[in-house]
Amino acid sequence: MIQGDEILRAGHSARTLCYKVDMNPTKRTIALTELLLVFPATLFMTALAVRQLRPLQYEPARTAHQIAMWYAGRQWTLWAFLILLPLAALVTGGAAIRARKATPLVMATTVIAGLVLAIVAAHMLRN
Repeated sequence: MIQGDEILRAGHSARTLCYKVDMNPTKRTIALTELLLVFPATLFMTALAVRQLRPLQYEPARTAHQIAMWYAGRQWTLWAFLILLPLAALVTGGAAIRARKATPLVMATTVIAGLVLAIVAAHMLRN
């Protein structure tokens, strides 16, 4: 460990930080965009799962049921939140992975987007 006297003798001030921080705003922007694109579909899928845990008169099943019914009552939300936004996240994440600008968070949200699309596609094919 470097002591304060050694830092001053090496020509650095006592307030100089001796480490490098990776501050890549592009990677952060991609990660935030991915999270925002996947969040509505993840919320809906989670609400569907939580709704099945307990009877609807008890929480959190009641709130989860209200969220699921809000999505189901608006046809545009099903297309936009369950297909278009996850597809955009999948394409964005795939491009980031290919350009080697993907962080583990971007990779995880890309996988989640793919899973959401697979679940939605399986459900659409069954009906």
